[in-house]
Amino acid sequence: MRRIHPIEAESYRILRSLVDLSRLGPLSRAVAERVIHASADPEYARTLVLDEAALEDGLRALRRGAPLVADVGMAAAGVTAREALCFVADPRAARLAAELGITRSAAGIRLAAREVGEGAVWMVGGAPTALSELLRLRVDPALVVGLPVGFVGAAEVKARLAKSGLPAVTNRGPKGGSAVAAAAVNALIYYEEDGK
Repeated sequence: MRRIHPIEAESYRILRSLVDLSRLGPLSRAVAERVIHASADPEYARTLVLDEAALEDGLRALRRGAPLVADVGMAAAGVTAREALCFVADPRAARLAAELGITRSAAGIRLAAREVGEGAVWMVGGAPTALSELLRLRVDPALVVGLPVGFVGAAEVKARLAKSGLPAVTNRGPKGGSAVAAAAVNALIYYEEDGK
């Protein structure tokens, strides 16, 4: 069982005094709290798009050892209790990106889709182009944590994810990032560890 440091406990106490998440289901609340905690941004209480059934599917997938795929190394590094696959630094991604005129993050997602198959948990926090590629490839995910940050394309691709019908966690607007995406995944992992 994970030990919670007093600073973390106090941070959550403050967070709960600022934001009422009682309307959310237990997994949605766990994800929202961890995202708000990681970002110190209570606005996520209004902008997160959460689906309890999708989160339950993601939790089951993690419990059975489904692959966890990250778009960038920073997102992968943010999940310390579980290995995350990330292909952005793979030399094949650089070659594929140059060949197709796409970003390395998008190329990494394309490589991952070839290797992990159906039922993976996908975590996108750094690159809107990676999420766009994931949507284009029509993978069959257990869950997509689509929280890329940026002024170019991030809000638009997250809106597409929300309308895609895929099991997903996302948010409205340009905010997001690797730490936020990792926080959403960590909420499920720690939920699992706590035996809930």
